[in-house]
Amino acid sequence: MASFVDRVILHLSAGNGGHGVASVHREKFKPLGGPDGGNGGRGGNIIFRVDPQITTLLEYHHGPHRTAPNGRPGEGGERNGAQGADLVLAVPDGTVLCTRDGEVLADMVGAGTEYVAAQGGRGGLGNKALASQRRKAPGFALKGVPGETREVVLELKVLADVALIGFPSAGKSSLVSVLSAARPKIADYPFTTLVPNLGVVTAGGERFTVADVPGLIPGASEGKGLGLRFLRHVERCHVLVHVIDCATLEPGRDPLSDLDAIEHELAEYVPDASLGGMPLAERVRMVVLNKADVPEARELAEMVKPDLEARGLEVHIISAVAHTGLKELTFALARAVAQARAEHIVIEPARTIVRPKAIDDSQFQIRRSETDEGVVFQVIGERPTRWVRQTDFANDEAVGYLAERLNRLGVEEELLKAGAVTGSTVLIGPEDDAVVFDWQPTISAGAELLGQRGTDIRLEDRHRPTRGEKRESFHGKMDAAAAARAELDKDRRAGVWTDPDDA
Repeated sequence: MASFVDRVILHLSAGNGGHGVASVHREKFKPLGGPDGGNGGRGGNIIFRVDPQITTLLEYHHGPHRTAPNGRPGEGGERNGAQGADLVLAVPDGTVLCTRDGEVLADMVGAGTEYVAAQGGRGGLGNKALASQRRKAPGFALKGVPGETREVVLELKVLADVALIGFPSAGKSSLVSVLSAARPKIADYPFTTLVPNLGVVTAGGERFTVADVPGLIPGASEGKGLGLRFLRHVERCHVLVHVIDCATLEPGRDPLSDLDAIEHELAEYVPDASLGGMPLAERVRMVVLNKADVPEARELAEMVKPDLEARGLEVHIISAVAHTGLKELTFALARAVAQARAEHIVIEPARTIVRPKAIDDSQFQIRRSETDEGVVFQVIGERPTRWVRQTDFANDEAVGYLAERLNRLGVEEELLKAGAVTGSTVLIGPEDDAVVFDWQPTISAGAELLGQRGTDIRLEDRHRPTRGEKRESFHGKMDAAAAARAELDKDRRAGVWTDPDDA
């Protein structure tokens, strides 16, 4: 079973918000105690946090589904529900969070770095919080909002100062084992190393880490062998060391051709610029000619060394088995790392910028579309969608409260401008999870006779009748009443009676 995993896909579900409760205070001799329903608790967030003690994503490979606790519902007696605990997921230093499309969400570098990957849902308000001067005893409460669900790709990119790269069986793992206390698996067959091995090296006052990158072959930048899987571990390394096997017996291979092949793959691989990575071909590079304990290999190494130095590369002839040339190599690596650290521009994590909404921002939009069933109007916006999810449609008072909120936001006015009429199909929310209404505008229920909501045209008439107008109106009513009594008296004298069955 694999003990090292550097890429996983996680399915995250943040906690749902708890429902608010509609409750009325009950106490002896106090029949009208008023509303006392509490609010629901917020759902738990899902947070990623860097833990230096973790070096692999193996735990998430076996458990890719993670769910945060839900918030508790409110209770009577003005008792609010408990908030759902945040789910903290520990990741190794150097983990990159991105979407399936490759969009980088966060670069987790540095112990304690955190990123909220999924927000918990809001808790619903109880009827105590919904009470107002106009609505003194609400008979409804708001539901909790579902937590955010999303897929996140975790990619581990090893943090090391020096990367040992080269063909399989070039002696990279052996070199790590003699330079540091690391004990990687070493064998005489290709692709023995299937995972990066890290070791800590001390040279004088300099301390740095060395990573043994699994063997590369021609076409690695296109996905051949283990190339694409492990080339990303080179992205964060400042110094690249070509480990070349001078004792290989494979036909068609020699130190110069091996170097050219690996250099080509490095040039073809493009690091993620959003993480501050510069092209691999522009980094400090060094060549190590290994297995000099073999006489033929030693002669070949001394032969090609001048050609490699002519290219501007620093060359070291060593033997990891015989421990020759290691001291000079160690201090050369320390100097290169110190120089690279001095020249390296530290990329600070992007700060969260809060951009408040404009005062005149409606925070929603109306989208009109033609379908087989007719014209459909879709209301898209975070606030209308949240309000709909919080509404208990089995409660008429709650539905009326939703209509008031949408009207205050200006949804009805915009629907009228878009051409909606009574009975039009209106969707609120995303297409895959929208609530469908047969729209009945509030101004079509006779309210237009009273003007816009919040106004009354009967109050706009400021004329005060004079005493003569009042007297004339009074005499007119009295004359009408006298005429009605005379008509009834005439019918009674004539013997005209109305049959109750004919009425």
